[in-house]
Amino acid sequence: MIDDIKAAIAVLQKGGIILYPTDTIWGLGCDAGNEDAVQRIYTIKNRVDSKSMLVLMENPALIERYVDEVPDVAYDLIELTDKPLTIIFDGAKNLAKNLIAADGSIGIRITSEAFSSELIRRFKRPIVSTSANISGDPSPARFSDIDQKIIDSVDFVVKFRQDEIQKAVPSSIMKLGRGGEIKIIRE
Repeated sequence: MIDDIKAAIAVLQKGGIILYPTDTIWGLGCDAGNEDAVQRIYTIKNRVDSKSMLVLMENPALIERYVDEVPDVAYDLIELTDKPLTIIFDGAKNLAKNLIAADGSIGIRITSEAFSSELIRRFKRPIVSTSANISGDPSPARFSDIDQKIIDSVDFVVKFRQDEIQKAVPSSIMKLGRGGEIKIIRE
């Protein structure tokens, strides 16, 4: 795992794209502050850039660096959830402009999965995470389901967890308004 992390960080630091395991499904990732890398993921996925992607972090305390105002309930939701949870926050900042949705929001998920959390901790910046599929195709439930075109288009493919046969499940998604209003997007 450590060799994969070191190699992935080297690629991320150069603005490259990685294919890596997360706390949910396999994802395409890049430095969340690098607009060129973010654009390249949109191109790989054949996805319009008006459909934003989410950001993975390993520590809830970091959210305040990337969101204008974090409602207190966000920390409670993160702490109490029993499965991966993506929260969409208003007022995104300090991220690649093409990563932020047209309404100024950004989806953030705190990961505690071994590989992705250690990668982000060592990289010291949030990482983009979007399903490793062509836009409109089903999200791959395991590494063996990933289209070869996706694999061939990235700069580094993580070896860790490729042999897992258990199907991965996407996160729950909710939008959290500035006043603490909660809207469930996906359970």
